[in-house]
Amino acid sequence: MLISRGRSSSTSLSKTFSIFKYKAKYISSLSTLSTRKWQTIQQKNRSNNLQQNRLYTRDSSKNEKETIIRLLYSIGSRKEVEQYLRHFASVESQKFAVIKVGGAVLSDELDTLASSLTFLNRVGLYPIVLHGAGPQMNQLLENAGVEPNYIDGIRVTDAKTLEIARGVFLQENLKLVEALERLDIPARPITCGVFVADYLDKDKYGYVGKITGVQKKAIEASINSGALPILTSLAETPSGQILNVNADVAAGELARVLEPLKIIYLSEKGGLLHGETGKKIDVINLDEEYENYMKQPWVKYGTRLKIREIKELLDRLPRTSSVAITSAGQLHKELFTDCGAGTLIRRGYRLFKYNSVNETDNNKLHQILQQNSEISSDPASYVKQLGKKSHAIYSDEPYEVLAVVTQENSKPDGIPFLDKFIASKNGILNNVTDNIWTMIQKDYSRLTWIVDENDENISWFFKRSDGSFTRNGKTLFWYGIENVADVSNVINGFLSSKAGSKPGNAFSNSSRSYSTFARKNNPNLMRRQYSTSTSPTKVALIGARGYTGRNLISLINSHPYISLSHVSSRELEGQKLTEYTKDDLSYVNLKIEQIKEMQKNGEVDCWVMALPNGVCAPFVQAVNESRTDKSLIVDLSADYRFTDDWTYGLPELGDRNTIRKATRISNPGCYATGSQLSIAPLIPYISESPTVFGVSGYSGAGTKPSPKNDPAFLKDNLIAYSLTDHIHEREVSHRLGTKVNFIPHVAPFFQGIHLTVNIPLNKTFKSSEIRELYEQKYSGEKLIKVVDDIPLVKENSEKHFVKVGGFGVHSSGKRVVVVGTIDNLLKGAATQALQNMNLALGYNEYEGIPLE
Repeated sequence: MLISRGRSSSTSLSKTFSIFKYKAKYISSLSTLSTRKWQTIQQKNRSNNLQQNRLYTRDSSKNEKETIIRLLYSIGSRKEVEQYLRHFASVESQKFAVIKVGGAVLSDELDTLASSLTFLNRVGLYPIVLHGAGPQMNQLLENAGVEPNYIDGIRVTDAKTLEIARGVFLQENLKLVEALERLDIPARPITCGVFVADYLDKDKYGYVGKITGVQKKAIEASINSGALPILTSLAETPSGQILNVNADVAAGELARVLEPLKIIYLSEKGGLLHGETGKKIDVINLDEEYENYMKQPWVKYGTRLKIREIKELLDRLPRTSSVAITSAGQLHKELFTDCGAGTLIRRGYRLFKYNSVNETDNNKLHQILQQNSEISSDPASYVKQLGKKSHAIYSDEPYEVLAVVTQENSKPDGIPFLDKFIASKNGILNNVTDNIWTMIQKDYSRLTWIVDENDENISWFFKRSDGSFTRNGKTLFWYGIENVADVSNVINGFLSSKAGSKPGNAFSNSSRSYSTFARKNNPNLMRRQYSTSTSPTKVALIGARGYTGRNLISLINSHPYISLSHVSSRELEGQKLTEYTKDDLSYVNLKIEQIKEMQKNGEVDCWVMALPNGVCAPFVQAVNESRTDKSLIVDLSADYRFTDDWTYGLPELGDRNTIRKATRISNPGCYATGSQLSIAPLIPYISESPTVFGVSGYSGAGTKPSPKNDPAFLKDNLIAYSLTDHIHEREVSHRLGTKVNFIPHVAPFFQGIHLTVNIPLNKTFKSSEIRELYEQKYSGEKLIKVVDDIPLVKENSEKHFVKVGGFGVHSSGKRVVVVGTIDNLLKGAATQALQNMNLALGYNEYEGIPLE
């Protein structure tokens, strides 16, 4: 897990400028060198070596990108740079960043700006650049004897002013394009055709426009051709009249349409300055701080307008979007380092402190506690123990970050202890970790905590401590303890707890986990056996011939604490189970009487029924009759999905604590899992029955020969079947509590499911708002990925997660089409079965499941 945006301004401006001057020279020399090499190759291989030239160009570009990335390490750590590169590359090219460039930057920092943009492009990023030209225009107006006229801060634009404005914008636009091309970066001047506008008030302001629409085609065409789009803020009426628009306003309108991760305003000041201290403001979290800022006496005129406009902009964008105000020379530091360089402005979330666990949102609290590997199996027990001692809980509104501080009531002068500090990916990227830490520091002048010395976040903790002591693989941290005797007492308490030999709290009698973070990025650190048994859990698989059975065998083969004891298949009886390497097993054909005897003797801990619908009842009955202390049964058929005596095992939508206590679990269907996960976040807003158009690979038809699993019959074909009343239609409707229409199909591919879900809504939504609902619903879920694009089956085949995306909203705003993909044999069957087994058997929910 990564900690981000602990912002400071420790690197000097002059040092950063020197770095970028060097980089600009490097790129220029690299461009010249590449050109010379290219010409040499052309001369030597002009006749027959076109393919070799292409290979050379591709390799040269790859090497160049790697060199650029290494140079970026000079302003940030490798970990930071790679983190942000992955983050920026996770969206479509046009959704990376909109960069608004002030006219003064074009005049005074053109080479630095070109160098910065070049670096972004060399690592595969395509910022959309929109520039102004205010100072240049004022100079030309003065030369022409035209006195600038402003009303309400808006430049009045008459015919003469508009004529000058068009010339200035074209000139400045080409200056930037030429500067980029000198560094061998393709750039495309776009001076019209993007912004559609109407007159703001023709009588009052003249040829000043109010943007009514944004056309993306020119931008998309530029990026698709590999060129950076360089825009001006001139707009046009539908009839073709050119209108002048403020560049900040144009950048905001462009961002509302593109919904980029970053909106960047480049200025010579390099950020917003505090009106009293004169220092640059590092971060503004609007949800928490906006009202307070607007009350400050120094927040007035342009500063007040800027903050208000940015809030209005971000309120209409996804929470993943943020605004940065920085300088051209500090652009890379702002984008690729945790400390940043300018002023970062984002919506953030309100932060809360709870003096009792009873004040928290119980569901959200349990959900984030499950991200901590050492209590994920039983967060309810942890919460119960927490209520017995003095504690304080800190979190943001959606519980992206959680901190728990405990203190012994028996020791009035006892030092508070940080018992938990858990953060999701969103909480980290949005700086909630640092904001929560700031709250804790305000409330506690002294604090101690313990971290595993192999924790990947250990450097983050070192930066926030006054001292540390490491022993037996654990590191004790503290801050605010100045008395040597107190430090000695703390260390002695740590040593007396036998730190590193077993879990235990050095400062209280209750047990605790040492790592304060979820550590979900490190599977070796996550792995922990929760079962009290020292021998592996014994699983008998009934119905192993099918595709689901085979996949479950493979998963159990890699599970550290579960082993197969029996694998039953009538057709394969006597054959060796070659794909299982833990033990020498052969297929058996278990009869009902054998199952009763095995159950009576306690030979099996968990029975998995991987049988067709309507077949497994006699096997379940045999298990039920033969032992008083029930073994676990997980049924993969539909036989018990509508039975209240059985627990429905869809962990992401159900109560995990109920699954943990269950002995009879009905595994959901593949179509049903994907459909429910695609619909669930919108349940409160559904106005009419959703319709699910489902397409499955032919493995979903099983191994028994039929037209639905015959590749020859399916070639160039798509078969619709069970046009109404499919059992999954009933299952999804029953579980979601709303009628759902379902139309299944089978396609020529082997494995995977595509679901196109049409959902009528009872209120108006934007696509970004829909996505945000899904991100909030599935935050922290390791087997659900929410994406912008329409997910593809081929990208999900043989993967253990569900992808949900698309989020196409009808022009009315009251209908959305969501697309989900799922592997029918894994998360749709075997993987989900293992999730349920892990929970019910007392293991980490994701034990034995490859996480990506």
